[in-house]
Amino acid sequence: MPAKPHGGRLVRRVATPSRRQRILDSAHEFKKLPIDEEKAVDLENIAMGVYSPLEGFMYSDDLESVLVRMRLTNDVPWTLPIILDFREEQLAEVKEGDEVLLTLEDRPLALMEVEEVYDLDNREIAHLTFNTLSPEHPGVVKTMKQGEKALAGRILLVNRPPNPFERYTLWPAETRFLFRERGWKTVVGFQTRNAPHLGHEAIQKTALAIVDGLFINPVIGKKKRGDFRDEVILEAYKALISNYYPRDTAVLAVVRYNMRYAGPREAIHHAIMRKNFGCTHFIVGRDHAGVGNFYPPYAAQEIFKKFPDLGIQPLFFREFFYCEKCGGLANEKTCPHEERYRTRFSGTRIRELLSRGEVPPDRMMRPEVAQAILNFDNPFVV
Repeated sequence: MPAKPHGGRLVRRVATPSRRQRILDSAHEFKKLPIDEEKAVDLENIAMGVYSPLEGFMYSDDLESVLVRMRLTNDVPWTLPIILDFREEQLAEVKEGDEVLLTLEDRPLALMEVEEVYDLDNREIAHLTFNTLSPEHPGVVKTMKQGEKALAGRILLVNRPPNPFERYTLWPAETRFLFRERGWKTVVGFQTRNAPHLGHEAIQKTALAIVDGLFINPVIGKKKRGDFRDEVILEAYKALISNYYPRDTAVLAVVRYNMRYAGPREAIHHAIMRKNFGCTHFIVGRDHAGVGNFYPPYAAQEIFKKFPDLGIQPLFFREFFYCEKCGGLANEKTCPHEERYRTRFSGTRIRELLSRGEVPPDRMMRPEVAQAILNFDNPFVV
């Protein structure tokens, strides 16, 4: 059976059709607060259970507990702030006890019960979340730009944010049903923001050897210049699965989520999300959710020792490479040979070849995957 939802219950904060209509009919009676696309994504993830057990944006005591203890006040493991920040002037007419409509580009998304209005110390939040205050860290920069106030309270979704990848979207209730229908008692989750090379495939298939099914869950959202575009990643994975995976062993579905680049803390958060999707295992690789040199290469694996009660089994992998002497894929635990025999899977090198219209060597990337990428005029974010 799929893993139990985090906190014991899969959250669903979506208005029934009749309640939704009543809210929309009386929309003019509510104070409207605009939010951006990133907050809208968090909102939808709360409503659809991806962030279970959260039923809304965090209260101040939960925020403090998460920052200091990496647990909610009820002791459930949780490592990242999920908060709804505003400038003080935006909340001039909002008080505790109000109901407000959260909107995206003037379209109502959710009704929120304002149970708390509190001050944010963005410097403290940044330092405790990312373990740095360096202006070179994108998460620090974003956090320091947050508003100085936050609203906390339960939400009720009335409209979904626009989703260009609707056909690739499955929510936790749906993946859990699908895993049960396939008879998968154990499922390993794999998060990715890249098109797959042979190193990724080796990790996935090694994990698949010990579980019933593989859940490939690409992150869809804002990316930096030079990254693979979202649609390219999906087509590349479709090519890999259809050509190199036995039938009914892998499910491909996206998750819309904004990377925080919080390294170890975010690795735990990613595991929690996949637990809510129904995964029993989660792959944690080298420098998971890291950026630059802010976190040691395997810090995201070490942090799992602090959470014996997480409820999902992490699978730790060393970096794979191609070894001339071994005659195939290997890693540091399986290959005794010198570095001169090893070909590393350099994402930079692979992107350079593809950007020139060249197919990477077979020992780096499957030719069908490369061709799926090269079918796009420009596969990279510009």
